[in-house]
Amino acid sequence: MKKQESKTLVMSFVILISVIAVIGLIGYFILTPDDVIIQGEVEATEVRLSGKLPGRVLELRAREGMKVKKGDTLILIDSPEISAKIMQAEAAESAAKAVSLKAQNGTRQETITAAAEQYEMAQTAADKKKKSYERTKNLYEKGVIAAQKFDEVETQYKAAQAQARAAKSQYEMALNGAQKEDKLAAYAQVQRAKGALEEATSYLSETKLVAPISGEISEIFPKEGELVGSGSPLMNIVDLNDIWVTFNVRENFLSKIKVGQQLKAKVPALGDKEITLKVTYI
Repeated sequence: MKKQESKTLVMSFVILISVIAVIGLIGYFILTPDDVIIQGEVEATEVRLSGKLPGRVLELRAREGMKVKKGDTLILIDSPEISAKIMQAEAAESAAKAVSLKAQNGTRQETITAAAEQYEMAQTAADKKKKSYERTKNLYEKGVIAAQKFDEVETQYKAAQAQARAAKSQYEMALNGAQKEDKLAAYAQVQRAKGALEEATSYLSETKLVAPISGEISEIFPKEGELVGSGSPLMNIVDLNDIWVTFNVRENFLSKIKVGQQLKAKVPALGDKEITLKVTYI
């Protein structure tokens, strides 16, 4: 009888220990907190490609998802207005060069010859008037002619001298050509025309848009044949060499994270590939 009671007591103790163990395991799994999973988003630098010129999209040489290198031609723009401006600038430069060349070369020989003849004729007339003036003066001093007659001859003589001086000035101007100020002004006009042509030509390069960075085309906005305005966004390029991950972390976890600390993370899009991240900013 005592043996049976002892056996029953042992069985009860074993069952009690087993129940306690099961309760302990259940409590462990229930009370042990789950691992904290923090989700984040991968971001990258994105550059927007725009053009300076309005025009029509002539050709798209890229597609979304395509990897490009810096300097690759991506879009061709057709802008007839730029071609017209270049023609106008070239014509203005040619005209300015012609004026400058005329100023630098001086007066034409035909103009110089004509001015010389005019001067010679005026001087001959002045010489004749001088002789007439001297004869009339002698007669006036002797009292042969009246004072009025002498005054008329003297006035004609002075007018002839003035005409001779004017003709001489015109002849000298023809010999000297354009003045220094005129030459400088003509040269300035040439430089101004060259600047306008260079400006118009520089816009011509804007009809071919190239990739400003190496990366991947994420978006293309216009279609071939569409009109685009000046500064309109045409496509986005993602710089795959400048990538970072942004996390939103609860405040009570911030004390466990420091700048410079390295963390492990998994990327679901890459089959839960594990990567190492470094904290650069909090």
